[in-house]
Amino acid sequence: MTDERRLQIQGLHHVTAICSSADRMIGFYRDVLGLAVVRDGPSDDDPQSRHVWFGAADAAPGRLVSFMEYPELPAGASGVGSTHHFALLVGSDDELEAWTEYLRGRGVECTAVMERSGFRSVYVRDPDGHLVEIATRGA
Repeated sequence: MTDERRLQIQGLHHVTAICSSADRMIGFYRDVLGLAVVRDGPSDDDPQSRHVWFGAADAAPGRLVSFMEYPELPAGASGVGSTHHFALLVGSDDELEAWTEYLRGRGVECTAVMERSGFRSVYVRDPDGHLVEIATRGA
């Protein structure tokens, strides 16, 4: 008798990116986008690097984005092996419209609301140039 076990990914836990200044990322992700700083300290992977985690106040997996600080590294280049963007979820089309107005009112450049396949979104760049999508859940 074979005891089969199905391995299954249950979702995205977090995304980690590299930044030049954790303080600038806090200024954007906490102070502009309103995410909580759920952890700020040395990285478990590299204790010489400051690692800041943002997300919902409960720090639940699937709602986390983090940045490891390496001010000495050169700017990244888009290409194979790099990440194009990551997306943050909002609750409705009206909220997405409000985000667009809010961001522009704070002097943060963002795209117009885009109609996607089943959802709507806008794009913005953080202080180090990471492309961040703010998207509705859609159908």
